[in-house]
Amino acid sequence: MSSIRPLTQLETHEVFNQPPPFEGLNLFSGDIALAEAVAKAGGAVHAPRLAALGARAGTAEVIDWGAEANRKTPELDTFDRYGQRIDEVRFHPAYHDLMHFGLDNGFAAVAWDGSPAGHVGHAAILYVVGQADSGTICPMTMTYAAVPALRAEPAVAEVWVPRITAGRYDRAARPAAEKAGVTIGMAMTEKQGGSDVRANTTRAVPAGEEGWYRLSGHKWFCSAPMCDAFLTLAYAEGGLTCFLVPRWLPDGERNAGFRVMRLKDKLGDRSNASSEIEYHGALAQRLGPEGRGVATIIQMVQHTRLDCVVGSAQIMRGAVAQALWHTAHRSAFQRRLVDQPAMAGVLADLALESEAALALGFRLAQAFDQADPVARLLTPVAKYWVCKRTPGVVYEAMESHGGAGYIETGPMARLFRQSPLNAIWEGSGNVIALDVLRAMTREPEGVAALRDYLAAQAGRNGDYDRWLAAIDLGGVTEGNARLLVERLALAAQAAVLLEWDNPLADAFCALRLRGRGGLYGAFDADIDTRSIIERAMPRA
Repeated sequence: MSSIRPLTQLETHEVFNQPPPFEGLNLFSGDIALAEAVAKAGGAVHAPRLAALGARAGTAEVIDWGAEANRKTPELDTFDRYGQRIDEVRFHPAYHDLMHFGLDNGFAAVAWDGSPAGHVGHAAILYVVGQADSGTICPMTMTYAAVPALRAEPAVAEVWVPRITAGRYDRAARPAAEKAGVTIGMAMTEKQGGSDVRANTTRAVPAGEEGWYRLSGHKWFCSAPMCDAFLTLAYAEGGLTCFLVPRWLPDGERNAGFRVMRLKDKLGDRSNASSEIEYHGALAQRLGPEGRGVATIIQMVQHTRLDCVVGSAQIMRGAVAQALWHTAHRSAFQRRLVDQPAMAGVLADLALESEAALALGFRLAQAFDQADPVARLLTPVAKYWVCKRTPGVVYEAMESHGGAGYIETGPMARLFRQSPLNAIWEGSGNVIALDVLRAMTREPEGVAALRDYLAAQAGRNGDYDRWLAAIDLGGVTEGNARLLVERLALAAQAAVLLEWDNPLADAFCALRLRGRGGLYGAFDADIDTRSIIERAMPRA
């Protein structure tokens, strides 16, 4: 939080040429690209709510929540002071403020409560709220994404989905039936398996009551262990199966077989607890038939991947907005940094990257709303590209601050540590590229939908036409799958910008679909850097 009337006249020097605090801005209506993307994706109905949310997100108080929640990291209390096992995580109060800020404003509910353009509304809430803190997005995203998997078992969905669509955050460690709202987590990865969930060794045996099982095994990564229930995979007699593991049982007792072993010490994402857990006969409810675990959980994974795309886009936006703010309020050699041609080229290039990521994320959310088959292939393509581009954007934005970007008292260090995560979560690069390859082989309707979508924008830009003509969907192997995914991603970003008549479409095609240098600002195309920067500049 900014200081009140700090002293600028010191004994040895005057403090000047420093930017004002980045606060008092509206992170929705003051972001031209975001407001336009929401409207183009069919979500204009959400604009009033988002404008209020954006104004609140830009306050010094909310910005400070994010800093504090990351400064004081979560702590695990395995036992209480009497030696009784509780497996509870303690958070800084700012963590709970951020969770309220997201969930109470519809983060997990709006896509499922009957609201029009619900996934677009959800994506916009994520984009705004995430700029305060990305770590708390993880439990909120898992809660949102759990609904399709829960619906694989109607009796379970009848109990749990209304608790999600209640749109409330309740921090209390108590039975879900006694809470105003719930959060849902996910625990898939095991020590020996990683992305290969079929290598898991956790076992499930029937517990007697219909649909209930006891699980024995472990999970190497379980994010947000204070969630009220977790989707997980275990081998039952019929094969790999999806289960819901509640922290508390229907009779009001703790699920004694659910044990939190320790918390991860992570590079970033430090406001959010990630843990290692063990199942010691933990009770769980089956979701979907035995042996259909991957098919059940992939419905959740598809939605978490959407949030990886939008979440990475908002990290880009946060970094680029900080760079624009800093360079607009700092001078060197008698000119503002933002007005100097070399810096303007870098900033415009970063702004193009950020807006293209935003547009692709919201076009994908629109496809979810419309149950468009293009989403099947476009989701991993977008996830691969946008998430992998994020660290480079954040680094370049950091460099625009000079040394001021490399200190922990500012926002850039935290953004940089956060920037690689979404490229790892829900499938790292090779896993995603192979998923695209698999989908192209097994789901021809998805391939046709993406081909038709890209072809619909042909004839609107020469660079795009040449790029599209060079894409060959045949002869793709595991060894060159990444190259195809990259080409499809750039084509998809250009297609969205062209479809939406975005004023940056031609500049994007010129800078991304022609030959150019390898780093931001290394181009010789004739583009209007000033108008691009002006469009991206954060506003009140």
